[in-house]
Amino acid sequence: MNEADIRRLAAESAALKQRFFEEKAALLLAVGRRMAASLRAGGKVLAFGNGGSAADAQHLAAELVGRFLRERAAWPALALSSDTSVLTAVGNDLGYESVFRRQVEAHGRPGDVAIGITTSGRSANVLAALRVARERGLITIALTGDGGGEAKALADHLVDVPHRETARVQEVHAMVIHVLCQVVEEELFQG
Repeated sequence: MNEADIRRLAAESAALKQRFFEEKAALLLAVGRRMAASLRAGGKVLAFGNGGSAADAQHLAAELVGRFLRERAAWPALALSSDTSVLTAVGNDLGYESVFRRQVEAHGRPGDVAIGITTSGRSANVLAALRVARERGLITIALTGDGGGEAKALADHLVDVPHRETARVQEVHAMVIHVLCQVVEEELFQG
């Protein structure tokens, strides 16, 4: 790695973001509005993923519960990767593939929003949670990369980054989270 390599990585990331947001602006507006409608109706947001995607889920929940750009009331959002007691109990007793599914069963209600974040679209525990969310009438959103994998079939809204490298996909996902939070805030402040 040298300075030229770093500049190349930054240029690649910036180009991917530029192309993605030009192509997906209407989708992100629709997803953000759907999230806002759920919150307006008394729903909540459940976000989940593994590793860096778990961090993204926590980031999203923090922006909704805390604040993004505006001083406002807190909105109900949970990152299902945050409760280590639940994760370890369910993982131990039922298997790791159930850690998010069980929490969706416990907390999800029809009209709530379930956001599964998986750069591959193949994470078994994310897929299981999206599947049960769909069965129970939640709005399902999948943030993925490289075509969406199996998550594509489980999502009412697929936000897929057309790239195979996890780091580049996650860089776009971080901005997607900010865009969605801004759309939600603007929608809820208008209505």
